[in-house]
Amino acid sequence: MNDLWYSQSSIHYLILRLSVSHVNMQWARRFEEHGKDEIGNNFMTSCVLTLISNAKSLPLEPVHIARVCQHFVTTGKTDWLAESEACDIFIESPLSTTDITKQARDILSETAIDTVCTSIKDRRKKLLISDMDSTIIDQECIDELGDAIGLGPQISEITSALVQGEISVADAMRKRLELMKGMEHHLLNSVYKERITLKTGARTLVQTMRRYGAFCILVSGGFTFFTRRIAERIGFHDHYGNKLVFKDEKLTGEIQKPILGRSAKLNTLTSICYEKGLEPSEALAVGDGANDIEMIKAAGLGVAFHNSGSLRKYANTCIDHGDLTALLYIQGFRKSEFVLS
Repeated sequence: MNDLWYSQSSIHYLILRLSVSHVNMQWARRFEEHGKDEIGNNFMTSCVLTLISNAKSLPLEPVHIARVCQHFVTTGKTDWLAESEACDIFIESPLSTTDITKQARDILSETAIDTVCTSIKDRRKKLLISDMDSTIIDQECIDELGDAIGLGPQISEITSALVQGEISVADAMRKRLELMKGMEHHLLNSVYKERITLKTGARTLVQTMRRYGAFCILVSGGFTFFTRRIAERIGFHDHYGNKLVFKDEKLTGEIQKPILGRSAKLNTLTSICYEKGLEPSEALAVGDGANDIEMIKAAGLGVAFHNSGSLRKYANTCIDHGDLTALLYIQGFRKSEFVLS
């Protein structure tokens, strides 16, 4: 008698197909029983759940897909956007996209896998509006400036309070600039060149969305000295930030008004939408702190990126494990479409 041998990947594939078959039967029965309201209208909605792994720590495997499919009333159709990294699961469900995201996150809570459910309609966004500090770059620029003149702990404490929503943008800016008064201009150049690094996937995110027709904006409560350089380096179409005031090549401790804060970020989103003939639903906004709340709430897709604070409850979804290319996967981009230059 011949021995039978199956690879691990074959077994995973069989598990996935059996699970999908079982779920399809469940879906058909439940839809027949519950898929219409009291006057016979279909209230099931079509959406797509995207699972995204942090490839460095844990690959996405068919067994993860199977576990999620077993839980939801789903058609079972799956589409791998990148092998071992990202996969779409198309779902028909009476649940909201927020509820589906949360339930999928709970199912995979012990893994480094992000779960994001979005509507299939208008999935690819036409406007990207992004925060800069700790979102597009790894650092908080003002903290690095403070550290360069020996005031790192004091500056960072104020920044932390701002990110958590414990202090207003205006108060945080005033307190930090008072500490930095007299800082020489050449130190800003040194900080930019020696301390500022890009988040993984930042350039790929912007360049890919640009190639496929999106308008990309960098908007920051930080300083135009940095937003201009980062925007040019990555490929944003335009940038907005606060303008520092110098006298005799030294910081005066002031910035040009108005101060760019929460409302200014929202106003930037709405004005660009008006200028480009877009709806806010066609925008993707991403940030990491309380200063981003209003633009996150207004955007069709608002993403809290690596945030554990107040922003999470206002965002459509959170990316906790993946890099910035996760924002491409949740729009349905395949890795083969990424601009990697």
